[in-house]
Amino acid sequence: MPTTSMIRAGLAAALLAAPLPLWAQSETPSEAGESQIETAAAPADADTVVATVNGVDVTLGQMIALRGSLPQQYNQLPPEVLFKGILDQIVQQILLEQSYDGEVPKAVSLALENERLARMAGLAAAEFLETAVTEEEIQAAYDEKYSESEGKEYKARHILVETEEEARALIEELDGGADFAMLASEHSTGPSGPNGGDLGWFGPGMMVKPFEDATTALEPGSYTRDPVQTQFGWHVILLEETRDKAAPALEEVRGEIEAELQNAAVEAHIDALTENAEIDRSGAEGVDPALLTNIELLE
Repeated sequence: MPTTSMIRAGLAAALLAAPLPLWAQSETPSEAGESQIETAAAPADADTVVATVNGVDVTLGQMIALRGSLPQQYNQLPPEVLFKGILDQIVQQILLEQSYDGEVPKAVSLALENERLARMAGLAAAEFLETAVTEEEIQAAYDEKYSESEGKEYKARHILVETEEEARALIEELDGGADFAMLASEHSTGPSGPNGGDLGWFGPGMMVKPFEDATTALEPGSYTRDPVQTQFGWHVILLEETRDKAAPALEEVRGEIEAELQNAAVEAHIDALTENAEIDRSGAEGVDPALLTNIELLE
């Protein structure tokens, strides 16, 4: 749990950086709670003014918004401690802002605009997603992902070598009766080589596609008659056995499926917005990308 000393230690840094809890008082959470005068809670909403600093109002809404940005660990603090601390932070920030007599720096105004843009974009995306994915689409995606082929697992071994010629020579040795595991131990460059090329059990999507396609085409006890090429090299694959795996219940994978559909929906939505928008990127032509690190341009 955050302590008063921890909070106080972050006071100066937090005021000069992103908003963080700024309790500067020395009382402990229990002392703070005991010092509160018990009164009946007054009706309040987001526009309720909780303090005024040199004519500038602080609203309950501001406090709620700041509370929502705090790290999860601050949930452990009592509400009265959070309330006082958040109010103190906003008051202190207002005082410091009022003490600044210069113009708003470009870096600050641009950061505020970027923050506004990000929050509004997130709001628009959330609003779009409220109706973007239907229950029927979730069910259809589940049925497709966990079809009969998706419910099968494979136990295989492989020998990985650098060239097709090496792989074909190994297949000839297997045709002559050589032991697959021994050949894998002697020749495979993959991490499973010392274990005789044993890959254990795996399901669809766990191996690169050429490897998976070759494995699923085999009968248990058979090996690939032609080498299989992937980005890792050339493989000779032995399928030892298969087993059926029961598909998970829809509710167990609903979150995963819904997230996939939502991501796809947002991407399609952005593509449509982009297609119908007038976007001119010509101003970026000829601009040195290295200028992104030139902070002096914001001065």
